[in-house]
Amino acid sequence: MSTTKDFKERAEKSISVLKQELNTVRAGRANAALLDQITVEYYGTPTPLKNLSNISVPDPRTLMITPFDPSSIQAVEKAIMTSNLGINPSNDGKNIRLVIPPVTEERRVELTKLIKRMGEDSKIAVRNIRRDIMDDIKRREKDGEISEDEQKMEQEEIQKLTDEKIKQIDEIVEEKNKELMEI
Repeated sequence: MSTTKDFKERAEKSISVLKQELNTVRAGRANAALLDQITVEYYGTPTPLKNLSNISVPDPRTLMITPFDPSSIQAVEKAIMTSNLGINPSNDGKNIRLVIPPVTEERRVELTKLIKRMGEDSKIAVRNIRRDIMDDIKRREKDGEISEDEQKMEQEEIQKLTDEKIKQIDEIVEEKNKELMEI
């Protein structure tokens, strides 16, 4: 596999993980992705909430969870309460409503720091991928598999791709911060 293709695949996985993590950050707006990490004890098996129910967003501050099996409503409610969402569910026997409270200014500052840290962790992951690929390029040149010129060209290409991915991460983090600061 070419080094650039390997780098792109691994960096995209890192960015994908960042996006998933950012989806779990509550920004004061209802988003079904908030519930992606919640698992429900369903007949003795931990099952992702999204596999047990229909999740809808009836308005910007409310999530509606409709379990496929009405008998599982108590288990779903318990799973939400034990999660670290900080939202109290209310149920009417068929549906569970989650009203997303507005985010306080103090909490926004905390979340901004958390988002920034997530972005930094993702950048570190991309840089580690770059380091691994660069080490491999140097090893291949040392073993005579590629020439010195090819080594320099590949290293320049990897550095260019690294810069692009870092910029992409910065844009994703900035977008999430903008979403968080909207009132």
